[in-house]
Amino acid sequence: MPTSEKQAIVAEIKERFDASEGAILADYRGLNVKQMQELRVRLREAGGDIKIFKNTLTLIALRELELPDMEALFDGPTAIVFIGEDPVAPAKALVDFAKQNKALEVKGGFIDRVVVTGDAVKAIAALPSREELVAKLMGMLLNPVRGFMAMANAPAGAFTRAVKAVADQKAAA
Repeated sequence: MPTSEKQAIVAEIKERFDASEGAILADYRGLNVKQMQELRVRLREAGGDIKIFKNTLTLIALRELELPDMEALFDGPTAIVFIGEDPVAPAKALVDFAKQNKALEVKGGFIDRVVVTGDAVKAIAALPSREELVAKLMGMLLNPVRGFMAMANAPAGAFTRAVKAVADQKAAA
């Protein structure tokens, strides 16, 4: 491959790493074309994008970007899953696919400028999604308000029940 083509590929790799919040690396040996297409679809739906580049060109791009050394993760065929804003959804999609297809092995990754292991990626995949976390936070913030409103309405409710009981008692007499 001519040098200009390699330089263009290195530039593309650098651009993808710059545009993403991180990357997850996986060994894809043993997956057929149909399985790879299914994986691409699942990752795209989860906000990720999978690409396969030559390891040597990827390592050159990483050195030029002055990112931490990840050479140990690029042993053998390596697919790179570039992740967007939320690292949980693509990690979850990849780990779920790896559970169904034993040929796919999660090697590790690079998230928020930190190199992580395959086990860390699996731990990230176990986290709730960003939307679930926001919903839980909103619920926690609204709980004290609900409690206050119930406490504030309790005396008025008790007074209403007392008046109704007196009215029922007088009606019965």
